Amino acid sequence: MVGIVVLAAGGSTRLGTPKQLVTWQGRTLLRRAVETAVEAAAPAGGSRVIVVLGAEAERMRTELAGLDVRVAENPRWQEGLSTSLRAGLEALQAPSAGAAPVDAVLFTTCDQPRITAGTLRALTAAYGVTRPAVVACAYASAVGVPALFDRALFAELLALSGDAGAKQVIARHRDRLVAVPAPDAAFDVDTALDARRLADRAPES
Repeated sequence: MVGIVVLAAGGSTRLGTPKQLVTWQGRTLLRRAVETAVEAAAPAGGSRVIVVLGAEAERMRTELAGLDVRVAENPRWQEGLSTSLRAGLEALQAPSAGAAPVDAVLFTTCDQPRITAGTLRALTAAYGVTRPAVVACAYASAVGVPALFDRALFAELLALSGDAGAKQVIARHRDRLVAVPAPDAAFDVDTALDARRLADRAPES
């Protein structure tokens, strides 16, 4: 089973307002990302979706109403991205009655609004073919999140510290990586300019 972890704990310091609550096409970026993860997990049956919250966690929880997800609160979110990766992975591995063991974790974020359930399913499908160490999105001449990691790398992910993110682990295992083209992953919302560019984008078909 592949578990999905939505990383949404950051304080949005560059944007100046919680990016999780930026609204696009009638939904906040947080709601959109989590609904996308839930949709991607549904065909697999029994897949778990974990949402990592940190800054203004209680305010963010209201955006998850009615969704079949588990929340992992990260009180150490200010210490860097590694703490959110750890919180999500630990929650994913926590014992749960009747739950199947997790074979891999797929990390996605709330600030890449053009990511679709199809993108996440493509990563999972690529993993199912040869079970590589890493399956990552390829965009803008690079590879990165959303990205999936085999359980053989869980200890390495848990050992990250500070603001080191999944890209560090991806870089170490380029020889065991499968890249999935995902040009829409290149756009993320970090600044007020990004938010304006998002608002200017045409509605999805």
